[in-house]
Amino acid sequence: MISLPLSDIASVLSGTLHLFGDATPQTQVAGTVDTDSRNIGPGDVFVAKPGDATDGHLFVPAAAEAGAAVAIVEHTVDAPITQIVVADAVTALADLAREVVARVRAGDDLRVVGITGSNGKTTTKNLLARILEDEGPTVAPRASFNNSVGAPLTMLRVADETRFLVSEFGADGSGQIARLAGLVTPDVGVVLMVGMAHAGGFGGVEATLRAKTELVEAVRPGGVAVLNADDARVATMAPVAAARGVRVRWFGRGPAAEVRAEDVEVDASGTTCVVVAGDERVPMRLRVLGEHHVMNALAAITAAIELGVSLTDAVARLETVELAERWRMQPLGSDAVRIINDAYNASPDSMAAALRTLAQITGPDQRKVAVLGAMSELGDYAGEEHDRVGLQAVRLRIERIVVVGAEARRLYLAAVGEGSWDGEAVFFPDADAAYDYLVGELRAGDRVLVKSSNSAGLRHLGDRLGEFFS
Repeated sequence: MISLPLSDIASVLSGTLHLFGDATPQTQVAGTVDTDSRNIGPGDVFVAKPGDATDGHLFVPAAAEAGAAVAIVEHTVDAPITQIVVADAVTALADLAREVVARVRAGDDLRVVGITGSNGKTTTKNLLARILEDEGPTVAPRASFNNSVGAPLTMLRVADETRFLVSEFGADGSGQIARLAGLVTPDVGVVLMVGMAHAGGFGGVEATLRAKTELVEAVRPGGVAVLNADDARVATMAPVAAARGVRVRWFGRGPAAEVRAEDVEVDASGTTCVVVAGDERVPMRLRVLGEHHVMNALAAITAAIELGVSLTDAVARLETVELAERWRMQPLGSDAVRIINDAYNASPDSMAAALRTLAQITGPDQRKVAVLGAMSELGDYAGEEHDRVGLQAVRLRIERIVVVGAEARRLYLAAVGEGSWDGEAVFFPDADAAYDYLVGELRAGDRVLVKSSNSAGLRHLGDRLGEFFS
């Protein structure tokens, strides 16, 4: 965080300052801001956030012992540390982030990019950050820091010398993206796609569309909306952008896209294509596994071009990326038995893309194995969407469909009903049982996809299989 006096922090948060020790209202604070006391060090700012499982106020003494300069609390705590008492710690976190970004932006060097979409946010964020970091100091979220806590924590890492802030905005309900994007009013807003992810929380795909449109509505006038030309729902955001004085730049695979990919070919080591932008044509070898990541790369390239990066430089930097993020199409195991661990998140769209990738990278003498768990947050759509995945797995001729967990049982039943009734599809109640089966079943030449939502916990099963077959 930029250096601020305690008095300014208290004023921004409309809080009451309780000094301790040698601290004065003019004492400068410039440490990291965090809600986890385990990450706190000397001079840092600890935010005591109440939670469902525990209360951050219980860890104020630990933050003080670690050397924190100040704790932001909702009530005073008996601990040897300066405290600022606020009405709501999460709101205070957002208010502080808004102020820090505004002060840095006043220097006219900081450019802000916001990214949203039903799928691909984290990968696109990482790809764009890789492009921009060679242009100047860049701040981007760690992992999937994209909610009401994670997004402000990322913003608070901005320093006076930061040139680019890449923010990822997730949501499971209306108004959340508007609140988060409103903290920074992005110069560039990227919308990847509108699909069924979190549809249960939103109340349907049309409500999801309205929520994702909130990012375009938050882009500052004169800014740019980077939109997916291949997604009809995203395309409806163009008039919203125009009404705000925001230019639109299109990316995609089709001819309507201003930045597009042609001659796309996929194999087990990545994807090749030609990136076309205007009169320029640049070959690209993307090592991140999965054809669907071409769209994420195009979004990142389009945003980067708007920020002054040449197409050639953007492509060259993307070609150095080997892995988008842990547990996201992560190759494990060995050449004999290759495990693809993609079990950090799952939606109907990402599940379909991962299964297609498995089919594309498996040779004629190799066997396709899909280890599948539940997709969460689909609400009333859960049953039919799990059915669709089971049907697709059979139609892609996946030789072994291993379904794990009671919440995914309908996927198994759909696969059996479609024709995988002779042992091709099997069901296990938990990951341990699936692991025992798989270590005995898998053989040289197998290509194994492990895919589920984070809540299903199959990412750890993928790790175990990767270690066993390495």
